[in-house]
Amino acid sequence: MYKVYGDYRSGNCYKIKLTLHLLDEAYEWIPVDIVKGETKSPAFLQKNPNGKIPVLELEDGSTLWESNAILNFLADGSDLLPSEPRLRTQVLQWQFFEQYSHEPNIAVARFIQLYQGLPEARRAEYEATHVEGYKALRVMEQQLERTPYLVGDRYSIADIALYAYTHVAHEGGFDLSGFPAIRRWIDRVASHPRHVGMLD
Repeated sequence: MYKVYGDYRSGNCYKIKLTLHLLDEAYEWIPVDIVKGETKSPAFLQKNPNGKIPVLELEDGSTLWESNAILNFLADGSDLLPSEPRLRTQVLQWQFFEQYSHEPNIAVARFIQLYQGLPEARRAEYEATHVEGYKALRVMEQQLERTPYLVGDRYSIADIALYAYTHVAHEGGFDLSGFPAIRRWIDRVASHPRHVGMLD
């Protein structure tokens, strides 16, 4: 059985939880509190020397880290990861986009607001994340106006990667009312029969 070290409120950790539910894989969830510094403990650093969650521990005791790398490992050979090279590359394209353009803005704004209570010392950074975060949302909106999912008409780990923080973007002060295609996509993802919520 897999072990997942993570925080239920973390979008990066939620990606792993959602994927495991969609694949109907058994796992043990081991809570890690990042606010209390538990990712910096010697025991945790043995699992991920980079000191970040999520971490997936395999049955042999080896570990994988970086959420999108874990998604690719879990989804390999399933319907969540296309085997056709062009489509598979498009999945990777969206995962790189998520880590470089989306997550550093939408997730960081959410962390500043939800976890830290929007301290004045981070107000300028928070406002900067909104400029770039809305830019990332507009990129998604353009794609989702054309296709039901980010890679055509099939639900994939590209959707999981971007759903994780997009569906809670309001917790970082983002208003999705002007993004109807994204809102329809959020509903579409949540309608999957094996879907599980972030805090479920």
